[in-house]
This record gives sequence, structure tokens and C-alpha cells, in this order.
Amino acid sequence: MTTVEEAEKLVLAQTRDYGTQSLPFEQALGYVLAEDLKADRDLPPFNRVTMDGIAIKYAALENSIHIFRIKATQAAGDEPVQINEEDDCIEIMTGAVLPASVDTVIRYEDVEIIAGSASLYTRDIKKGQNLHLQGVDKKQNDVIASSGQLVIPAIISVAASVGKTHLLVKKMPRVVVISSGDELVDVDETPLPYQIRKSNSYTVKAVLKLHGIDADILHIPDEPTVTKEKIQYCLQNYDVLLLSGGISMGKFDYVPQALEESQVEKLVHKVAQRPGKPFWFGRHKNGALVFAFPGNPVATFMCLHRYFLTWLNATLGLPSKEPTYAILGKDFTFQPALQYYLQVKLISNEQGQLIAMPVEGNGSGDFANLADTEAFLELPLEKNNFKVGEVFKVWKFNHDF
Repeated sequence: MTTVEEAEKLVLAQTRDYGTQSLPFEQALGYVLAEDLKADRDLPPFNRVTMDGIAIKYAALENSIHIFRIKATQAAGDEPVQINEEDDCIEIMTGAVLPASVDTVIRYEDVEIIAGSASLYTRDIKKGQNLHLQGVDKKQNDVIASSGQLVIPAIISVAASVGKTHLLVKKMPRVVVISSGDELVDVDETPLPYQIRKSNSYTVKAVLKLHGIDADILHIPDEPTVTKEKIQYCLQNYDVLLLSGGISMGKFDYVPQALEESQVEKLVHKVAQRPGKPFWFGRHKNGALVFAFPGNPVATFMCLHRYFLTWLNATLGLPSKEPTYAILGKDFTFQPALQYYLQVKLISNEQGQLIAMPVEGNGSGDFANLADTEAFLELPLEKNNFKVGEVFKVWKFNHDF
């Protein structure tokens, strides 16, 4: 049986380059930049005032001038107003351009303004204070966001600030999420006692949405001819097929046979893990990839995060994340010689340590637990008994919001 580490290597050996596309910057959230973003001008583009108050020429203080005539008031966005006399000042607001004839800003809290004059309360004033100087952050043509970064809200802000209306990003793979099984009915139907509503497909689609992929959904009945026909169609029209269910040893699990007959090369089948032992992964001759997850909700959810999202990040060229580790907060025993993914809640103690508290459910079909937990704690297959205080790797799944 394949180990988790071996399965991960086989999956990561199948990374792809799906090219690039140009998107309106406000639609690029969750994609990966395929170009450097450069400043179209200095940042800030002018000497920017950072406090409401008055602007003076510092030489006036050196000449013992401490009362100033207010010549004008200048708001952010106004054309700069110049002074002509040393004892003139300008009332000026945060964000305004500093006029060339002044060089220091004194905040309102340090002056008294009466009848058009501003008197200083303090002598503790430094030349050039309360200013954000032109180009101190970035110079024109400096790179302000590098290719290969995930487009997060901060990158959207950067793009807007430099007038970048469209961003070149890496294309996402075309993904279809396929469920199978005659026991599944639509969400808006009332199931019979022996039926359940479709949920896995919507769970997978929702996770993918958080990662910038708008996947299609397809359901296949337990009929071998239809199963083969639908899978062959998807292999020709999508880059990645994510299947949920139909890959175990059941009499009506037609998916493995359909994949084999469709010339999908099996690279992984059955992994020494729980949940998700029947996980199947393969490659079609045209390059399409197939991730087939067990139908149990927790198994689907875990394999999606452990394998597909790991592959997606590598395919998009995102840097490998440093693994997160947590301290087991309660003794736990697991007897089978399998790598176990324990559902946990994460808490931080006063020492800044991350503690993983087990939330024991009723197997891989207990999907209700997913709403109450935040991560899987990866417990190695070499052990059966796990003690409080031991440290293990964590795979977070409810941290994207």
C-alpha cells in the first residue's frame, strides 16, 4: 500500500503550466501574478502631510519666530499654496501636498489659533516632521509586487494605486467535480429513508471557490455505460477531474473500471491513511488529471486538502508553505497501522503555543464535525498511542475566511 509521502510525491510529479490570462484587477483575487507590478511614479508621489495642523518654514523658528499669520487653508487634493514671508503659515490637512515654500508641519495640538494667527505651544519641533517624503516608499519603476505572488486584497490595493487596470495572472485549471451514486438526491429534494442529499460536490466547489477556481458540477448514476461516457467527456473538456465516491470495492463502484477503459493511467490507488484510504490518482494520455476521493464526506474533505490543494499550489508556483505544528492537547489512541488525520480544534495558550484538541467523531461519514473543527492533525503510522505534549503536523482547513 502506498504511503502518504509516496502518494504526495507522485501527485506533485504531475504539476502543469496552464498559461496566463489578463483579468480586470478587481477580478484577480485568488489568482497568482504572472508579472511584476511596478510603480508608475514615486510612492508617495509628493511630499505628503501626515498630520492636520500648520505648515511653516523651519528657518522661522531658528529666527525666534513663534507666531504665524495664516495665509490660507489647504486640503488634501488642493493645489499647493505658497508663502512669501517667513512668519506666514498655511493651515494644512492630512494627505495634502506640502508646498515647496515650507518644510515642516506642526500639529493642531501644538498650536493655538486665534483671529487668523497661530501661536506655538511647544518649542520641541524638528525640521521636516509630520511628513511622508516623496519616493521614500518606492521610486518610479521599482517593483512593488513580484510575479508569483498570490493576489490578495493588498495586491488589489497596490494595482489600483499604480493604475494597473488589468493583471496578468496564471490560468487556473478547468475543474469538474463529479459525484456518483444512486443514493444521492438533489439538495432541494426530500430524501427517502435510504437516500441522502448531495453535499460533497458543493463542499468541494466551495473550497475551490476560496482558491480562485469556479468548478463545474456533474453527477453520474450507478450505471457503467453512463459512467464511462461521462468520464470520457470530462477528460476531453477539463484539465482536472475531482471525483467523490465510486472508487472502493463495492459491486456498483464503476469508476475505476471506467477510468481504466478511458486510458487513464493509475498512479496511486489505496494509501495507508485514514480517512481516505481508497484515494485514487491518475493521468490521462492528453494530460488531464484525475483525483478520485472516497465518497465519505470527511475523507473527501481531507484528501482534497492533503493532495489536490497541495498540487494546485505547486502548479501555480506558489512557494511551499512552512508546515504548521501543534501540541496534542489530549491523549489519543489509534490502532490500525495507518497515518491518521485527527480532527482538532486549535487554541493558543498563554505561552503562545498552538494546542490541538481532538474532536472525536463517528468515522469518515461524520461530516457534522467539520463545522466544529479547524484542522487535521497528522498522526504518523509508526505509532498507535499519542500523548499529551507531543508535537505533530497540522493541516488547517477552516482558516481561509
